[in-house]
Amino acid sequence: MKKYILKSISSCILKLLGWKIYGEINHSITKGVMIVAPHTSYMDFIIGKLALNALNVKAYFLIKKEFFFFPIGCLIKALGGIPVDRDKSTNVVLKVSKLFEKNQKLIIVITPEGTRKLTHNWKKGFYYIALNAKVPIIPGYLDYKEKTAGIGEVLIPSGNFNEDFKILEKFYKGRHARFPENYNLS
Repeated sequence: MKKYILKSISSCILKLLGWKIYGEINHSITKGVMIVAPHTSYMDFIIGKLALNALNVKAYFLIKKEFFFFPIGCLIKALGGIPVDRDKSTNVVLKVSKLFEKNQKLIIVITPEGTRKLTHNWKKGFYYIALNAKVPIIPGYLDYKEKTAGIGEVLIPSGNFNEDFKILEKFYKGRHARFPENYNLS
């Protein structure tokens, strides 16, 4: 009942804001790394979270540990935030991969750009997490020009990042960021 209410409220808010949702995650997929791009604004989190709620997808997300201060940290954790320490030389890929071993159901959302600012290369951590954990990559997008959010076809990482990235690049080509000057698909 609680999930239905959250789904309904999120769907209504998105409709009021003029957004449409496309695609879904096959319910047989219980684990995966969902990448969402473009990511150029804090609004991406709000729209993205509403879209996931509307699709009835419980997802967790990686966020830098600096956001985990009282009282904001409590809210972020309740929303599914997992703190990441980017200052220490910790192996985030290995740590997150192990989370999949410990959980029967786990969808982790990662923004491959790694920042809202312009970056000239996507981070590859999402790929190596999925590869190490033997879980699929679920491409998700936000398109501010079309006011659409969606989920594409699942990609099983082959181990050849360059070839797999060509598939992802084709999926993300033509998506419009909130701040287009901060989006680079490469």
